Amino acid sequence: MKLITYTAQGTQRLGTLQDSGQVIDLRSAVEALMARRGQADAVEQAAFMVPSDMAVLLERAKGDLALLSEASATAGSESAVEREGIVLQAPITRPGKVLGVGRNYGAHAGEGGLLAQAEPRIFAKVPSSVIGTGAPIPCPASVTKLDWEVELAVVIGRHMKEIPESQALEYIAGYTIVNDVSAREFQFDVKPPQTTFAKSMDGFTPMGPVLLTADELTDPSDVALRCWVNDTLMQEGNTSDMIFPVAYILSYLSRFMTLEPGDVIATGTPSGVGCFRDPPVYLTHGDQVRMEIPPIGVLANDIT
Repeated sequence: MKLITYTAQGTQRLGTLQDSGQVIDLRSAVEALMARRGQADAVEQAAFMVPSDMAVLLERAKGDLALLSEASATAGSESAVEREGIVLQAPITRPGKVLGVGRNYGAHAGEGGLLAQAEPRIFAKVPSSVIGTGAPIPCPASVTKLDWEVELAVVIGRHMKEIPESQALEYIAGYTIVNDVSAREFQFDVKPPQTTFAKSMDGFTPMGPVLLTADELTDPSDVALRCWVNDTLMQEGNTSDMIFPVAYILSYLSRFMTLEPGDVIATGTPSGVGCFRDPPVYLTHGDQVRMEIPPIGVLANDIT
């Protein structure tokens, strides 16, 4: 199931994106399913189960998305939404936490002349930096080393604390794409480095286009990632090159903090970022960054 957050006529809603490209309004679909089951309070139940915020939905679902999946799969024309006028938002518009893992691909660590670390290198991106596919990435006037990073991102589905690696994947609601946009002069050129600031400016966390539920991506250890700047392929990698796999990252984080429904963990980027090219290549006004993870879709944003 491909869950989406969208706006239509200025109102934020949750939906699903079908393989045909049809958008289904999720609240309407759940209401129709409950009505078919003869539930007199179908309208009230659907409104509670399907709010307008994805993180709230995941909190209320408590890891069980079966009813939502059935509602989406059996939805009729009454729940279909005209695509014209719809604007896709980030699936999680304002996560409680956005955490990133640095240097987590062997080839990426190698291109920067960096050694693999004994444990994951964690940084934060502030939630206000999140934008959806199609939204512009603003480049501050003083930033001249704007860079891209395609990443597979995990969205947490249940409260997670001190969970062993063997159980960690059970706590995932789904996956999306994150562009870990970075102002490299703040990450590398100043002392001490300001990694979180470099990656948290307005618009520096494009996310989307959908939240692919975990039942449709059962093995995150063999997923292809690609990134184009304009028409040039810049990154092409696979999660099999991760130094710390997804399950280990989640288990490690849960030792120190509670992961909550709607939290987003960007799991690292493969080689091919701009700052480690010879000569370096950076984004500028008018560039388009397009990222693809085949099961999830395409995340595309222009630099303004």
